[in-house]
Amino acid sequence: MAILRFLFLFLFLLVTVLTSGAANSTTIPWRTLSGNAPIVIAKGGFSGLFPDSSLTAYKAAVLTSLTDVIFCFDVQLTKDGFGICAPDLLLDNCTDIATAFNGHQKNYPVNGVPVNGYFSVDYTLKDLSNLYLKQVVLSCPFEFDGINSISTVEEIAQEIKSRRFWLNIQHDLFFAQHNLSVRSFVSSVLRRVIIDYISSPEVGFLKSIAARFKKSRTKLIFRFLGTDNPEPSTNQTYATLLKNLTFIKTFTSGILIPKYYIWSTDSNQYLLPHSSVVLDAHRERLEVYASNFENDVPFSYNYSYDPLAESLSYIDNGDFSVDGLVTGFPITPSEAIGCFAHINISSSDSEDAKPVIISHNGASGIYAGSTDLAYQQAVSDGADIIDCSVQMTSDGVPICVNSVDLVDGTTVVQSPFNTRLSSIPEIHGGASGIFTFILTWSEIKSLNPLISNPYLISALKRNPAYATTGIFMMLVDFLTFAKDKPIAGILINIENAAYLAEKQGFSITDSVLDALSQTGYNNQTRLGVMVQSTNISVLSKFKQLTNYKRMYMLDESIGDALNSSLQDNKQYADSVAIKKFSIYPTSKSFMTGSTDLVAKIQSFGLSVYVYLFRNEFMSQAWDFFSDPTVEINSYVQGAGVDGIFTDFPGTARRYRRNACLNMGKQKPDFMKPVEPGSLLQVMTAETLPPIQAPLPILKDSDVDELPLPAVSVSSPRPSAGGGNAPAPTSSTPSGQPRNGAASMITCLAILLLVSLRI
Repeated sequence: MAILRFLFLFLFLLVTVLTSGAANSTTIPWRTLSGNAPIVIAKGGFSGLFPDSSLTAYKAAVLTSLTDVIFCFDVQLTKDGFGICAPDLLLDNCTDIATAFNGHQKNYPVNGVPVNGYFSVDYTLKDLSNLYLKQVVLSCPFEFDGINSISTVEEIAQEIKSRRFWLNIQHDLFFAQHNLSVRSFVSSVLRRVIIDYISSPEVGFLKSIAARFKKSRTKLIFRFLGTDNPEPSTNQTYATLLKNLTFIKTFTSGILIPKYYIWSTDSNQYLLPHSSVVLDAHRERLEVYASNFENDVPFSYNYSYDPLAESLSYIDNGDFSVDGLVTGFPITPSEAIGCFAHINISSSDSEDAKPVIISHNGASGIYAGSTDLAYQQAVSDGADIIDCSVQMTSDGVPICVNSVDLVDGTTVVQSPFNTRLSSIPEIHGGASGIFTFILTWSEIKSLNPLISNPYLISALKRNPAYATTGIFMMLVDFLTFAKDKPIAGILINIENAAYLAEKQGFSITDSVLDALSQTGYNNQTRLGVMVQSTNISVLSKFKQLTNYKRMYMLDESIGDALNSSLQDNKQYADSVAIKKFSIYPTSKSFMTGSTDLVAKIQSFGLSVYVYLFRNEFMSQAWDFFSDPTVEINSYVQGAGVDGIFTDFPGTARRYRRNACLNMGKQKPDFMKPVEPGSLLQVMTAETLPPIQAPLPILKDSDVDELPLPAVSVSSPRPSAGGGNAPAPTSSTPSGQPRNGAASMITCLAILLLVSLRI
């Protein structure tokens, strides 16, 4: 008996050990009303990419979401009583009805407000059967317009069988005024389709059907609209009704509220403390569903344009979790719920975790690049390597600044130094600029940094409250700062070395070597040092004089590389940095396919780093669903890159910790790499983007380069006042911005920029 007890105890302990990992990841309680994981509700399918309520949008949601995703139908009634799926009572914006029935718009009161347009109640299902659906949101692609016609609820449900459905009935009173019964429609649908949820913003409608669904599996949900809007059947505002959840509980199981009911923002678009609405509703045993989650529209700056961060804040904040998220991008909350919630943020990554995260001028998406704040944020966010783009001042001080042109990252245009604008053919492509080697270090220190705004759109500003905060560093300060930080290494970027030596009398390479020696990097082994340049001559010099790692940076996209060029490259570099589009070429922001460049470069023993990753949806191909996590995953899991350069290291670090990375064959579909070119297959011939010319090939001549020239001691040295600066080929009068045209961008141009995703 003692032996049996021992064996039983051994087996019990063995099972406990083997299952402890899974238990830890699944037994953390959710703060939803039921204690179960929140659900994802796909509004109109994947309507953030495809036309809302189209069959393609619903099928896309199936492929990119949790298996228990709820499909939400916005229901409109036709003249003959059929329920069609369309996002709005008016069909003007979401279909081509204005073309098909030109001049037949009507004017009707909707909840007491006169509205003019094309209403579904004026047309039979047959009338509407040949209309096609089109994209409603200007920031979403229009290339999928026309791929689907209008469908009924039953038709969509039949196509995506064995799924869960949500009916949103927005205008029961309006339909009743046109002798149409929503209740009759619901009864008819329930005979053929199992409906899990029915929502409405009308108290009267929900109360009228509450008795029927009291013991049903179908849940009734009261939908709150804008706080000041009057609810049509009680004439109370929704803000007033929110204060009486006990009353709401008498006829519903839950509430559907815009996300700003929970987390509102101040006038500057920063988050205010969350409200108590979720906790209040849960105390009343009401479920809470939050809506208005989109990936491609401005939201609070606190989220740094990362929609996954926003989803997590509503389900994994330590205080509460909503019971579901309503979104046009169901892949993002699916990731949040399935892979990223309840991650131990204090845990360390494994040594071989990919991708290696290299900052781009520090965390330059959050603070002005190359400042102390940007570097500290990059360290805090988990960058493995922080970078310094070295520039030279007129008094020979190596500093860390984004660009040799101070216009790009400082307030120099608004300073007294704006008279020093010049154009130098060898620098910055010959574009006019105010260059670091024209000003002394003291003068540059007097400038405020300026956070980058890559897309010139006011609505996509980065962290504007801190846009000009932080201080620049000398290279020695940066090196000293990095020495005691929990990072793997530093990267030093060196450009314009030949010009500086030959025309300005500076050896930037010697200055970097001196700074590294002065700060003790020659005698330490903890931090790795990597030197990056687009110039082989720079890397060659460092190979001769040091044991530092070297990275060759390609500043143009390529599609392939000759074996001989890669063999030559290997003589000077340990790794190669290439643009994103060299791996996944695009046309009109759609991926057209993929190259085998990563594998080819790696076959020569060279690591591959890719740039530049940003959170803003305009930086990504449409194939990545306006989600930076999807993009990172595709480059890491799909292309196999070794590391990435990013303005937002925190997004990459969180990706590297997600619970789905090591799931093998059990990895959910939404965490698999996207299929290059798959979206092109959905388009019509009329909307296919033009075929692009093949990307160039890296040839031997691209790698061959003369050694760095000797430093010219007789070169004219620019004075602090700029008197000996190279003669400018163009200039701007004092006090005027360099690019005056930027101030004349119209609203139309902004919309075009958004839709074209420049």
